Amino acid sequence: MSTSNALTIYDHGMIVFYLAFMVFIGWTFRHLNRNSSNYFRGAGNMLWWMSGSSAFMVCFSAVLFTGMAGKAYVDGSIVLVIYLANFLGFVVNYFWSAHRFRQMRVDTPMEAVRDRYGPVNEQVFSWIQIPLSILYAGIWLYGLGVFLTAAFGMPLETTLIVVGVVVVVMAALGGAWAVVASDFMQVLTVMPITMVAAYLALKHPDVGGVSGFLEKLPAQNFDWSLVARSQIVWLWVVAAFIQKFVSTNNVLDSSRYLCAKTSVDARKAAVLGSVLNFIGPVIWFIPPLAASIIFTDLGEQFPALGEKAYEGAYVAMAVETMPSGMVGILLCGIFAATMSSMDSGLNRNAGIFVKNFYLPVMRKQATDRELLVAGKVVTLSFGGLVILAALTFSSLEGLAIFDLMLQFGALVALPYSIPLVLGVIVKRVPSWAAWSTVLIGFAVSFTVKNVVDPDCFRHLMGMEGELSEKETNFYFYMASVLANVVICSGWFLGTTYFYRNSPQEFKRQEEAFFERLNTPVLESAEHESSDRQQRLILGKLCLIYGGIIMLMMLIPNPMEGRVCFLFCGGVVAVTGWCLRAIK
Repeated sequence: MSTSNALTIYDHGMIVFYLAFMVFIGWTFRHLNRNSSNYFRGAGNMLWWMSGSSAFMVCFSAVLFTGMAGKAYVDGSIVLVIYLANFLGFVVNYFWSAHRFRQMRVDTPMEAVRDRYGPVNEQVFSWIQIPLSILYAGIWLYGLGVFLTAAFGMPLETTLIVVGVVVVVMAALGGAWAVVASDFMQVLTVMPITMVAAYLALKHPDVGGVSGFLEKLPAQNFDWSLVARSQIVWLWVVAAFIQKFVSTNNVLDSSRYLCAKTSVDARKAAVLGSVLNFIGPVIWFIPPLAASIIFTDLGEQFPALGEKAYEGAYVAMAVETMPSGMVGILLCGIFAATMSSMDSGLNRNAGIFVKNFYLPVMRKQATDRELLVAGKVVTLSFGGLVILAALTFSSLEGLAIFDLMLQFGALVALPYSIPLVLGVIVKRVPSWAAWSTVLIGFAVSFTVKNVVDPDCFRHLMGMEGELSEKETNFYFYMASVLANVVICSGWFLGTTYFYRNSPQEFKRQEEAFFERLNTPVLESAEHESSDRQQRLILGKLCLIYGGIIMLMMLIPNPMEGRVCFLFCGGVVAVTGWCLRAIK
């Protein structure tokens, strides 16, 4: 089977329409970007179902359909741990952090860092965050490139450049309103299309329905000790839950709730994110798991991917089972998912650069119009760096996307995030506690990766035989997470001893920060007209897009295939009708 030949003119037509439609969304919402606050966070006026969809989509990219799907194909259900940990992270958002993040009343996360720790930390964290975010976006783009390479048979490097340019242009054209609006529509697109993909995968004759699926799944789906030795697996699971708690509850990721209009809306958004993160994985991983039953060697389907052919498991199953034209919709959804993640990251980075460096350091007298223009220029510049990062990742030998994501998060992003979690829990720490904790964390990560021999862990746990390559990757992840959390937290808490020497101005600043943190943001009269405007615009967009999908029922397909188009388009269109009907 050649997936590039399996795509029809309808698939290609849908992709072209979708890219044009994304530009149309940006054009539609352009008039709402009246100032820099609107451009970077929608001025904090967005309804809960918009901000909740965006919070979910930021965690969702083509990596799910490449690296994560490949992990499911090779190792089975253990990959679900990552998404269950995400779910619990969003649950903590609801009970503890979502409303507090909104109550910080800032345009960018780094303004919150300044309010909590002072201007020195604002600059330190800004200039750590910007390159970190560029590297993460490079991983997302690389994941998308792998997926499209599998689907179209294009050279990986060419795919990365072409797709990267499109995403960067889109990010520069749209502000926060367009980003969040497209995220909402992607939830309505991706969830139904992946439900169809799961249904068709289970219905495949070689799978045999739910009962056949469960009977034929490889043994490692039910016994994770076949993936790696049980001591390593369970420590890895613990580390995954800790890392996801930190990544979903730190000040940097407060940006997902800064756009919500009230504290109550922020908590509702967290509920939506948690529900989607709970339901989604059950649906998403059925196709790659089914592919492990049907395809014993994906190298025949994806020779261009070489030893990473298993990362094409999802698209192989989609092309095998979906009706003519529907793979194009799936590809559009995956493209948009990564575009949304990158767009959000680029928009956030541009906001950080403009609001936390350009304005306070370079151009203190800059007008708001100048800040808007600067934000777009910075977005384009950072986008070029993202493309270079993705090209670099594509040249790495022997490092799969799944391990790339996890090791980067554990070794680099986690040390940076720990003081951004503890800073909203622990009071009475000196201003230097934050940046010094990050330095300690980077030192810990370097030591774990380059100094400590994994064999020391093997001997400590009483394990016989050398660690496999997979077990070594698991070890580096869990060791980095556990060591960073223990040592960095201990250092941060230890700095409370020196708080009494802090200047009185810093102490008053800290008290003011925590007072805002615990003061609810309430709904005002001006929100009512904005609510109606959001519903009308998004309702119209949903009706248009849902109608186009339903028109694809006319493509020559068996009745079941036509019903699949009706279902996917109907979900979008009915949602649009409901939004416009609400008074």
